[in-house]
Parts: sequence; C-alpha cells; structure tokens
Amino acid sequence: MTHHSPRAAPLPTRYLVGLIGEGIGASLSPPLHEAEAAALGLQYEYRIFDLIALRRPPEDVGDLLRQAQRDGFAAMNITHPCKQLVVEIVDELDPDAARLGAVNLVVFDDGRLVGHNTDWVGYRDGLTAGLAGASFDRVVQVGCGGAGAATAYALLAHGVTRLELFDVDHGRAEELATRMRALFPAQHVATVPADELPRAIAGASGVVHATPLGMLHHPGVAFDVSLLPRDAWVSDVVYRPLETELIRQAARRGHPVLDGGRMAVGQAYASLQIITGRLPDRDRMEAHFRALVADAVMSDGAKGSSR
Repeated sequence: MTHHSPRAAPLPTRYLVGLIGEGIGASLSPPLHEAEAAALGLQYEYRIFDLIALRRPPEDVGDLLRQAQRDGFAAMNITHPCKQLVVEIVDELDPDAARLGAVNLVVFDDGRLVGHNTDWVGYRDGLTAGLAGASFDRVVQVGCGGAGAATAYALLAHGVTRLELFDVDHGRAEELATRMRALFPAQHVATVPADELPRAIAGASGVVHATPLGMLHHPGVAFDVSLLPRDAWVSDVVYRPLETELIRQAARRGHPVLDGGRMAVGQAYASLQIITGRLPDRDRMEAHFRALVADAVMSDGAKGSSR
C-alpha cells in the first residue's frame, strides 16, 4: 500500500477584517488593505467599527473583539484610544507588543486572541528604506504619546546611540524614557526640558516629530527648523497631509526628510502579512496610499472651504 504524506491545509482565500477606534470613519485602511489583498488574489473585506458612531465607550473594545471573533473575523486592527486597553484583554501578546504595552492588531487564532504591534515595525522599516546612510548617533524626538512610544522603540531597535525625548508633559517623557532604558540598557535615553529643546535640536543628527501638530486642521510646526545642523534629517508621523509644514520647511532647507506615509504603510503592510501569511507588495501599497491621501486631503480641504 502506498502512503501519501498529508497535504497542508490550504490558506483561507477570504478574510473579514475590521478596525476599532474613535473618529475613524474616514480611515484609509479599508481601501488600502482591500486593494492590496485583491492584487494578491484574496477576497478581503475590511469594516470600520467607530466607537463614536456606535455610541460605545473604549472599555467595550473587549466585547467588540469577542463579537467579531464569533462573527468569523480573521483579525481586528486597533487604534486610538484602545491600544493600551487591549493589552489586558488578549490571551497572548507578541514580545514587541508586550514591551510597548500597546496593541494595534488582534488576530483570532484557533479561539485565542493574539495581540501584535506593527506600528513600530512600520516606522523601523521606513527608517531603513527612507533614510539609508543617515546618521543615528543623536536623535531628538518631540512627542511621547502613543505614536511616540512606537517611534522611540523603533529608533532604539534600529540602533540609535543617544535618544533625547521631549514632550510638553515632561512626566510623560520621563515615563517613556524609563521604559526604554529598561528595554535598551546599552543605549543612552534622556529627557529634554522645554528650555533646553533648542540646544538639543541644534546638536541632533536627526529629529522625529510625533505629535498631532501639522495635521490638516491642526496646523503648525513643533520646533524651529533653522536650528537644525546642516546635515540633520527630519521625520514626521503625521500623514494627512503627507507634506506637513515641518516636512516642507526641512526639505526646502535641504534636509533629508521622512514623511508619515512610510509608517502608515509599513504598519498596514506588516498587518496584512500577519493576517494572510502572504507577502504584500510594499511599493504598490506605498503608491496606492499616496494616491488615497492626496484624494482625502483634497476632499478634506473642499469640506473645510465650504464651512
């Protein structure tokens, strides 16, 4: 009698995925995920669960996750203000999500809720691709909230020698610095008081901006770009618009720049890979995302001008 080796079960070709957060009705995640999945030959539906529209508090995120699991979802992305809450809800955390204390992707795996964090991966990959050859000796980061935790972790994982953290809430900068020192004891992590920020920027090899300042309806620049050393680079996490006033000013002065699109695409790319087990096309996703942002900003601008 001939014995045949059992064949591996085929990967599913249809995926139901969602996003839970507040004020996310205009999220670009559905078209970004669905278009790339279609290009990979997958049936993929991405639904929005806006807590404000649902009239549900952030604390209901666990109930929403378990309902999604019962409804046959493959995974759920998580955004503000639920990334920290989900840490206590999932059955298992991947090591990076545990270290960061934040989850932006929950995968339903054989009845278990597994939490991942792809925000930091998205940012790290952006550093590698967008700032090749740049110096990471001394980096100043402005903003230590949710996005700032991911960028700080990514910077240190990338090999930054000295990271200086600033936040208008100095206690928040100190808390993040304490966490990062414990995770990266061989690297130097310091905080910067407000009156020393200009000096820190004047001595930086690169500056990361991780606050909402610069978004379409929250214009402004968090620091004086003219303070930067001539060869310093500038990175912004804001991506609507992609060319923030900070990015515009820095590019005009000849500084290498990394816009917020790299991090946004990177986290979506990593999420898709974890959910489907397939390798997305990063360049295709990047091009599609930039087209989506351009359309969204034009639409946002038109709405703003009609008010």
